[in-house]
Amino acid sequence: MKAISILLPATIFALVSVQPALAQDDSAAPKTRAEVKAETKDAVKSGAIPRGDASPTMNKDSTKSTASRPAVKAETKAAEKSGAIPRGDASDTMNKDTSKSTASRPAVKAETKAAEKAGEIPRGEAQPKP
Repeated sequence: MKAISILLPATIFALVSVQPALAQDDSAAPKTRAEVKAETKDAVKSGAIPRGDASPTMNKDSTKSTASRPAVKAETKAAEKSGAIPRGDASDTMNKDTSKSTASRPAVKAETKAAEKAGEIPRGEAQPKP
């Protein structure tokens, strides 16, 4: 049992350490530092190697605007005025008041006073009467 526990790790270590040596290709001649630098420079220019967070193809102005700055500002101002651009975090449906009352203010006050007198409107944390 002791021989197996010693031979197994040694065999695994030997197999793992030999693998990288066998994977190297001896037929390819080593490149000089200048050759590697030139290849890298060409790859960066061609866009094969991305720079920073975005690749060079993403930085190209494929969606460049043809409108002038004052024209864009005027268009934005007109869209804001017409309500096409929502303001803040709320959507258009939240900003529009769809529950307009048709009753006059004195009529609403009288209705509220009558409901309060009848006990339909609870005061404070009291429970409404059944």
